[in-house]
Amino acid sequence: AAAMRLGAVLGALRPALPLLLGLSLGCSLSLLRASWSHGAAEERCLAPGRLAPPARGAPPEAPEEEPGPGHEDFRPRIVPYYRDPNKPYKKVLRTRYIQTELGFHERLFVAVLTSKATLNTLAVAVNKTVAHHFPRLLYFTGLRSTKVPHGMVLVAHGDERPIWLMYETMNYIHQHFGSDYDWFYVMQDDTYAQAEQVKALVTHLSINQDVYLGRAEEFIGGDEQARYCHGGFGYLLSRSLLLKLQPHLDSCRNEILSVRPDEWLGRCIIDFLGITCVSQLQGQHYHTYELAKNTEPEKEEVEEFQAALAVHPVSDMTLMYRLHKQFSRIQLDRAYQEIQDLQMQIRNLTALTPAGEAGVTWPVGINAPFLPKSRFEVISWDYFTEQHLFSCPDGSPKCELSGASKADVSEVIVSALEQLNRRYQPLLRFTKRQLLNGYRRFDPTRGMEYTLDLLLEAVTQKGHTHVLAKRVSLVRPLSKVEIIPMPYVTEATRVQLVLPLTVQDLDYVANFLDMFAMNTLDTHDNALLTLLFVYHPYDAQRVGQVDVFAGVKAMVGELEKRYAEVKIPWISVKTEVPSQIKLMDIVSKKHPVDTLFFLATVWTEVNMEFLNRCRMNTISNWQVFFPVHFQEFNPALVYRGEQTASSSTDFLRDGHFDRHAFAEACFYNSDYMTARTKLAADILDRDEVLESMEVFDVFLHYSGLHLFRAVEPGLVQKYTLRICNPRLSEELYHRCVLSNLEGLASRSHLAMALFEQEQANST
Repeated sequence: AAAMRLGAVLGALRPALPLLLGLSLGCSLSLLRASWSHGAAEERCLAPGRLAPPARGAPPEAPEEEPGPGHEDFRPRIVPYYRDPNKPYKKVLRTRYIQTELGFHERLFVAVLTSKATLNTLAVAVNKTVAHHFPRLLYFTGLRSTKVPHGMVLVAHGDERPIWLMYETMNYIHQHFGSDYDWFYVMQDDTYAQAEQVKALVTHLSINQDVYLGRAEEFIGGDEQARYCHGGFGYLLSRSLLLKLQPHLDSCRNEILSVRPDEWLGRCIIDFLGITCVSQLQGQHYHTYELAKNTEPEKEEVEEFQAALAVHPVSDMTLMYRLHKQFSRIQLDRAYQEIQDLQMQIRNLTALTPAGEAGVTWPVGINAPFLPKSRFEVISWDYFTEQHLFSCPDGSPKCELSGASKADVSEVIVSALEQLNRRYQPLLRFTKRQLLNGYRRFDPTRGMEYTLDLLLEAVTQKGHTHVLAKRVSLVRPLSKVEIIPMPYVTEATRVQLVLPLTVQDLDYVANFLDMFAMNTLDTHDNALLTLLFVYHPYDAQRVGQVDVFAGVKAMVGELEKRYAEVKIPWISVKTEVPSQIKLMDIVSKKHPVDTLFFLATVWTEVNMEFLNRCRMNTISNWQVFFPVHFQEFNPALVYRGEQTASSSTDFLRDGHFDRHAFAEACFYNSDYMTARTKLAADILDRDEVLESMEVFDVFLHYSGLHLFRAVEPGLVQKYTLRICNPRLSEELYHRCVLSNLEGLASRSHLAMALFEQEQANST
């Protein structure tokens, strides 16, 4: 009976037995850990201010170090602001660039030592091969030739002696660039340097050390431990070493005798700084390769050649170009191999993800196509053939395929055939017969996508042919994004407004002058105004009796009385066809070449916000600015008597940006004169051609400047029905008519107006 009762109790407790065992084990371990912690705490705290000895077998603990002289650079410091109340307040002058204020330096400066004999040969070859890969490169020579090659910045010291050239070069680099760069790379014009490898080298070196890195050579008859860097293979100097070396350059010039400039510099650095040249530093190797006579770069396959940062000596320009071609091929092969390795790693890792192999995108490593969340985000495809494009920039349904688009399509078709032949050869060989269908679209997440339907002729190994249609997909991925350097501009430049006026513009002049006075004269903005009165020949003959612009001149006089320091000049022109270029020619001759023009219209409402953007977006000898103003719709169609003006919350709503208008422009007079000179040489004496062109066309076709055309919310124009001059060219007249039609109202407003009209007619 007792055994039965015990079995019943155990049967009842069996479900809770794991829980009880777990609780017991957990409590035991926690008590044991608490006793160990308590014992260790008691051993540590023997007495106030004294540390217990370390446990047996344990390593001794390092005492806490106080911040010393070597640690202040790594600890943040708060500098309190204190202003002496007894001294007058002075305005703080901020630096032009924030990196100057923060003490940032550029990475690498390159100096190329050349001579008068090799300036137009080897130095030009260096400039064409590697100069554009370096952020800053200067050429240093003794005597300057009569003509400096285009695109090269040359510094001539006036003496061909090698030691003097090295001495003057080091002084020049320290004086002009010592505070702007972290690294200085010095090479000769008979040296080929792999620019990308040199830039990668300096990114892996610490700037806190004195670095003298290059191909280490022994001095002839000198100390066995001392080394200098061979100048033919280039060498790298750190900024800290250059700063320490500069005070000793004069002593080195007077005390050290040497024939070779690289030996002289190496001896100077060793004697006064105690630093010798090294070929390896901080785990980085400076690999070089010495070329033998009659070397064939295409046949050099040794590892030392392929890993070389610098190759010397290069005897002629052709050899320099061949070296550049060979090293570019080596770098390209490495890049393709690296891409294949990365793609293999992506495939292997993607197989371990929850999505499995289905998660691998095509092409491997490129972002997946954009997935729209609504019908408004769908990216449309553009249809094309080998001759035509069916999505044209001007909105027409069909246009001829030309220019960059034609080259793009041809390159894509050739690439598709190469990929097919690479995949199926030697079993099949494909040739193109015809492009049946072509589709392309730009996906901002990955690049340009193509889908081609090709009619191909396939040839087997036995010579049998077969015609088939095949669809292929290609992607031109987005490459490395680069920031285009732009010259520095300020908002302090004076803007010269130019306003051409005809008889049809008289009703709107008063509003223009009022806005100009309120937004520029009252705010003392740095802007001036010049009026251009365009007289018809009939009105010009009667100007003595009736001046059609007398009212405008009276308004200008009132403004000059109200603002005593302001003068608003005007220029009178007689013409039947007011060509924009002919009018601008007259204004250009009456202003200095550095004048910043803003070519306005009588409907333009000038304001400070836009004038500042005009100053910032217009760069002399670099960029011109053609804003796209916002045109308000016809209030009679938009509001239909309900309201007469939009509220502040409806800003830029009831209107559109008029892309057909090119009358407003910001440009410098010097840029216009340069482009106008090229136009005059092209058209000779055919002045009638000017009637079919605008200032925009002059800059587009006869200047190499950037044409920046963007929507401008600061330029808002009230609705007005423009009078289109039929004497202008057909294109300009058609553009004016389209501007008027599209400026009436939006499609929804026009539909409502037609609906109401039909309702009224039906009743």
